[in-house]
Amino acid sequence: MPGILPFAIGSFDTIGPLSRADFPHRHTFHEIVYVTGGAGHHVVDLTRLPLLPPQLCVISPGQVHYWERASGLRGWVILFTDDFLLAHPEDRQLLRRLGERPWLRLDGAEAARLRALVREMRDEFDQRDEGFISVLQAHLHVLLTRAVRLPGGRRAAAETELEAGRASVVAREFAQLIARPGGAELSVSACAGQLGVTVGYLAEAVKQSTGRTPGRLIRAARTLEAKRLLASTELTVRQVARHAGFADPAYFCRFFRRETGVSPGEFRRGSQGIHHVHRSESIDPSDLSA
Repeated sequence: MPGILPFAIGSFDTIGPLSRADFPHRHTFHEIVYVTGGAGHHVVDLTRLPLLPPQLCVISPGQVHYWERASGLRGWVILFTDDFLLAHPEDRQLLRRLGERPWLRLDGAEAARLRALVREMRDEFDQRDEGFISVLQAHLHVLLTRAVRLPGGRRAAAETELEAGRASVVAREFAQLIARPGGAELSVSACAGQLGVTVGYLAEAVKQSTGRTPGRLIRAARTLEAKRLLASTELTVRQVARHAGFADPAYFCRFFRRETGVSPGEFRRGSQGIHHVHRSESIDPSDLSA
């Protein structure tokens, strides 16, 4: 969208209630979360990790994430698109490296440095003095560079996969597969075939990593896609059903009610207040403020 700054920063409160959403969702922009307080869990793709503040989390575009039973959540949220990285294109590589280890713990000194840096970014963003965009880009580059230096931030994907084991790799690849457009329409056996494993091995790997079955995760992914379409488009329920991979609208309605406890129409009416999460993909700060 012309004229829209592809960057936003704020607290969980100023960004809005969806910054602590407890349902699976994904964005087309990058998200960095600096958690300074709170309890519960954060789930990124199929990885469920406890909140142990202070922590830094990097969420890549397309990753499915949500907060699970989070309480007292405090900290800062930074949102930006690839367009904001033009001044420092090497930051894309830093983000890829950080995405391999999304949760990073900070000790007292590191937390204090990061807190000061984030506050400077917030002040620049709020005041918008001359040249503030360049300052924000420089601050973001410093933040990413320092984050890569944190314990665990330097590990390459190959090392991570070796340590995690084949089962965790398969589980992660399964999560990525069903998150792709049309991926949730695949059967468990089709997913196993694409991943080059047996159905039994896939079930064991996913259950071990997530505590849930592949079938349940596929149903969750289909439900998520239907929720997105209902909340962010004007498609009819019949059209939503078709786009979500259901040939029979009546079956889709029964499926949706079973998975969510409400009908598609009821969900759409209840979601009218959260449309800004989809518009926020343009990173318009006025849309992101609650």
